[in-house]
Amino acid sequence: MNAPLHREIPAGLLDPARALAQVAAQWDADIVTQLSSYIEIPAKSPGFDAQWRAHGHIDTVVRQAAAWIEAQKVAGLRLEVIRLPGRTPVLFFEVPACNGAGPASVADCASHSAAGQTVLMYGHLDKQPEFTGWRNDLGPWTPRLLGDKLYGRGGADDGYAVYASIAAIQALKSQQVAHPRIVGLIETCEESGSYDLLPYVDALRSPQNNRLGDVALVICLDSGAGNYDQLWLTTSLRGMAGGVLKVEVLTEGVHSGDASGLVPSSFRIMRQVLDRLEDSATGHLLPASFHCAVPPERLAQAQATAAILGDQLFKRFPWAHHDCGGSTAFALPTTQDPVQALLNRTWRPALSVTGAEGLPALADAGNVLRPYTAFKLSLRLPPLVDAATAVHELKRLLEDNAPYQAKVTFDGGGTTGWNAPATAPWFENALQAASQAHFGASCATIGQGGTIPLMNLLSQGFPKAQMMVCGVLGPHSNAHGPNEFLHVPYAKKLTAAVAHVIAQMAAQPLAAA
Repeated sequence: MNAPLHREIPAGLLDPARALAQVAAQWDADIVTQLSSYIEIPAKSPGFDAQWRAHGHIDTVVRQAAAWIEAQKVAGLRLEVIRLPGRTPVLFFEVPACNGAGPASVADCASHSAAGQTVLMYGHLDKQPEFTGWRNDLGPWTPRLLGDKLYGRGGADDGYAVYASIAAIQALKSQQVAHPRIVGLIETCEESGSYDLLPYVDALRSPQNNRLGDVALVICLDSGAGNYDQLWLTTSLRGMAGGVLKVEVLTEGVHSGDASGLVPSSFRIMRQVLDRLEDSATGHLLPASFHCAVPPERLAQAQATAAILGDQLFKRFPWAHHDCGGSTAFALPTTQDPVQALLNRTWRPALSVTGAEGLPALADAGNVLRPYTAFKLSLRLPPLVDAATAVHELKRLLEDNAPYQAKVTFDGGGTTGWNAPATAPWFENALQAASQAHFGASCATIGQGGTIPLMNLLSQGFPKAQMMVCGVLGPHSNAHGPNEFLHVPYAKKLTAAVAHVIAQMAAQPLAAA
């Protein structure tokens, strides 16, 4: 990659070299320490910790983040921890628009301020559960900085976001650069589907007191990166339909020698039911309603991204391997075509079984015909497929006409995916300038296979807003799995790039923004 570009900076514009130096020093001196403390706290999302109130871990990480924000003493910043009854808390902060010190930026920024345009910064503090398979020298709640990587649950997904957001604002303030009004919304229910977030958004957008304002730019720091060499903009997110599928044939387990061959296996019925949904030979989802056409611009972007990443799209995964005739054989991906690999993980539906009940541990498995089998299903949906419709169709497909009149139930819900709006010229220019300034390479685009529930909501609520959906989840960072890490050098550059884009927004004529 080329070295980042450094030029003489006109007065009133952000100096990217100074911004990156300040951000990097802050990460080294403070933010890594803050995130290490955050990692130590098992602040699991309420979907994985029904007793989250009693345990107090979510409240602890919110309290720590709030205390840190207040300690930064950002000029004009107002912070509030909002708690609606029965809901997980959110952090909300506001920073008024600033005209800056540079004479070239005063008029433009004043017009932004007068129009009330707002930047909305988003992140979350709740975490996925521990999962198994962590290296012996690592653990989910044991932060460890090894070289450039900070290991531990939640550092990269998504604890860093609130700290990076404030650091980006501080970089603007320290250079007295003009910026629009900025608000921050940090939730604690994202990993459970953000079901607590909509009531907060409704409250913050009430006609009597619209505290979100006219959002013209959303900065969401909860996404991924194709590599650590350039800025990556997420252009789509898959939706999800998930729930528990349960097959019951008996009220209690019985001797398998007595019952097998007469009492049908709940596992075999489970296989038959799932065969209605998925071709087990290929993984192709059978219902046409779970598919959608790939927009031409997304196909073109996938082709460009495939040219950048090539076979690293699938080689980055920790494939199982074994000795085969004296050589090492590895498990294979569903495709080795980079374009198809991208489309498979971003614009095509895919089914995963993420948990099971009714199956005893191997050490406890006697010769018993089990009364039931239950699977937790995760069905990733293309960005343009409506999740509510998909969940309704999924329930009908799985439950109707059960083999052997077994009791088959599916209980679940879903979240619709997201497809980014058309990129405004000023935003494209700002992204490219930020990537060149801090990475020495062009900004690239990528669809992500995960789900951020807030994005579709914000696109509907602010249809004219530009969406800077980025993140630090690059190769091997392994969010949700074992050995999750945050790539600290990339996080530093991303933080500075965020400041760069906000400054560029303020420098644009109002019509362009």
